[in-house]
Amino acid sequence: MRLKDKVALVTGGGSGIGRACAELFAEEGARVVVADYNAQTGEACAKAITDAGRDAVFTSVDVSDATQVGAMVETALSTYGQIDVLFNGAGILLFGTALETSEADWNRVMAVNLTGTFLCCKAVLPHMIERGGGSIVNVSSSTGAHDAGRNTVAYVTSKGGVMLMTRALAIDYAQHNIRVNALCPGPTDTPMLHEFFSPEQLEAFANTFPMKRLGRPEELAYAALFLASDEASFVTGAMLAADGGQTAEV
Repeated sequence: MRLKDKVALVTGGGSGIGRACAELFAEEGARVVVADYNAQTGEACAKAITDAGRDAVFTSVDVSDATQVGAMVETALSTYGQIDVLFNGAGILLFGTALETSEADWNRVMAVNLTGTFLCCKAVLPHMIERGGGSIVNVSSSTGAHDAGRNTVAYVTSKGGVMLMTRALAIDYAQHNIRVNALCPGPTDTPMLHEFFSPEQLEAFANTFPMKRLGRPEELAYAALFLASDEASFVTGAMLAADGGQTAEV
């Protein structure tokens, strides 16, 4: 029970890595606020947690909207009275070179992946400071935090920004006992990837990595759990790669 008596706010909690984190955090004793833009998947995650006899509530949010982010935090505080862990899992993927990416698409990727992470941190930090500490886990990416890739200019720029923002926040708030780290997943078997690739394409993609497979959401959740828990009490400003050896080979 590594998160016993703690409250975890999980954005992007309706599917993929976010859902795996929400469910694992609940198994480890946390009361969980599942936040997602998609009400159907977010409510389904919260229901799965409560059906298992654990404590969760769903709240709808567009993380790129500061007003909605503030309301999300207020929901967490009014429901549970505290926030000990923030997992910033909300994100979108867009393919395209600079010439293929419209200004509107660029702005949307930045708004969700980078500004959204910033707004969620900004909204939670005053409470964590008052409470005397907390743990923030931001989701960057192996592609973006470590290296770039073809045809993904907006995505890798946003995730590279998350990496450096994580380090800046870690420095600024270490004195308040707030740890800020980034999880850097490699390609993971989530609905987001299946939107863009066929099963055959994903298998071929996975075979290019040392471990010859995609990550599983629950594997990423265990890495996030470590960063969120007191077991990582001396870890801040870290980039934890969970990528099957992808960046080691690069």
